[in-house]
Amino acid sequence: ITSIMNRVRDLKNKYRNEENITDEFNCTKISTDTTDNSGTVNQIMMTTNNPEDWLSFLLRLEKRGIPQADVNLLNRLIGYYSKAVTALPAEKHSQDEKYARILVRFAELKALQDPEEARDQFHLARMNCKKFGFVHVAFAQFELSQGNIKKCKQLLLKAMEYSAVPLEMLETALHNFNSQKKQLLSDEEK
Repeated sequence: ITSIMNRVRDLKNKYRNEENITDEFNCTKISTDTTDNSGTVNQIMMTTNNPEDWLSFLLRLEKRGIPQADVNLLNRLIGYYSKAVTALPAEKHSQDEKYARILVRFAELKALQDPEEARDQFHLARMNCKKFGFVHVAFAQFELSQGNIKKCKQLLLKAMEYSAVPLEMLETALHNFNSQKKQLLSDEEK
């Protein structure tokens, strides 16, 4: 547990440092950016600071474009997801589904930039939110997309051992994996 907590602290510090560097480089852009959401972020952090408000804010931001096609949006989203993860202590929110969704989406966005950092984020999500089946399926889907077939199956089987819910989701994902489908869950199944 100490090792995991140290790793979490290191990741949080790393993201804080990256944000500071990015802010220094973008100093002139910030003043002309009409989509600056720092007021909203500060309000969330100072008042409720709960996963529900963070997720609502982050999903609204995502609707502004397609992160896979817009590098600026992707970077902005990663920055805000990083702030949310840093602001929400895992000890307090690990049983909250919205918190788990924030962790998973952050890892999915990181996968567009750096698969190794994404893997770390998926691992963090899985360690903190074991009871949610979608966390395990998302991590398994990531490993499958990286060509790690054995790891994908291992993650799905471990999720069943952890009694993650809903079990039907895990069974469907495992069935689709065994059927050699590229997607563990279709949009309807999600």
